[in-house]
Amino acid sequence: MTFHLETEIENADRIGIAGHVRPDGDCVGSLLAVYNYIHENFPDKDLHAFLEPIPDCFSFLTNADRIEEPGKPQASFDLFIVVDCGEPGRLGDAEEYLKGARTICIDHHLSNGDGFADLNYIVPDASSACELVYNLLPKEAISREIAECLYTGMVTDTGVFQYSSTHHSTMEAAGQLMDLGIDYPAIVDRVFNEKTFVQNRLMGLALMKAKLNETGLVISSVITTEDFRTCQADPMDTEGIVSQLRVTRGVQAAVFLHQNPDGTYKGSLRAKGNILNVAEIAQNFHGGGHAKAAGFRVDQDQDPDEVISAISQAVEEQLRNGGYY
Repeated sequence: MTFHLETEIENADRIGIAGHVRPDGDCVGSLLAVYNYIHENFPDKDLHAFLEPIPDCFSFLTNADRIEEPGKPQASFDLFIVVDCGEPGRLGDAEEYLKGARTICIDHHLSNGDGFADLNYIVPDASSACELVYNLLPKEAISREIAECLYTGMVTDTGVFQYSSTHHSTMEAAGQLMDLGIDYPAIVDRVFNEKTFVQNRLMGLALMKAKLNETGLVISSVITTEDFRTCQADPMDTEGIVSQLRVTRGVQAAVFLHQNPDGTYKGSLRAKGNILNVAEIAQNFHGGGHAKAAGFRVDQDQDPDEVISAISQAVEEQLRNGGYY
């Protein structure tokens, strides 16, 4: 890290913030933490935040209703901050807004390398982008509203501090955020435990359709557009399915696919323990991410079952070679 976020903000008038497509809790939390920090401390700035529609479970975060959907033409930005995104293409329609702006990237994806922005703060083994935003912000400027955003991202990307990416620094940061008066049990309940009736129906169907590979080390499930219609659901209702598959006793990895309206599939990979690196596997399928959690894409001309089989073979190969570590 070779820059001061506060100085960069002070030197800009029009500021944009964006995160990756299909935003999760860490993406939403880190984006809104930065947004609220600027909004509270630099009220004169022309400030805009861009994301695709966020899951409803994150709508309680302060200023979530101010997030704009990217795609509309925008005047150029003096400063554009990218959070939780490993490459410009993962910004979707917001990628266009980078042009002509001084750019900052705050990220923890293994696939990001040296970064694509003018200024980069990338720590691949960090628990979350929210932990990195916490490190960048002046501690005296972290309000309860900002703390809620940061804590939400930390708990979602660490599985409530269960994943191996959780470090002493993560717990220390979380403790400081808790001391600011956030209702941390309610946050965990809202983003992890609460499910709508439709989400429960879809989860049940995904579990009914789940399969184990021949060795029992990989579990997978596929939800099609027909399944969505049956449950009167949509892709936003798939939150938590891959994590539920992952906790199956005896498995080392979980694979979950759900079909998009254009016939492609969005894939999610989760690993158990400290042996596998699913980000390395996802890179072979138009994807990437973290060692324990990654995403990928299945094209229209690809058979989902064949992709799952290839992923299972890649998992088995990593295990035969003693794991990634």
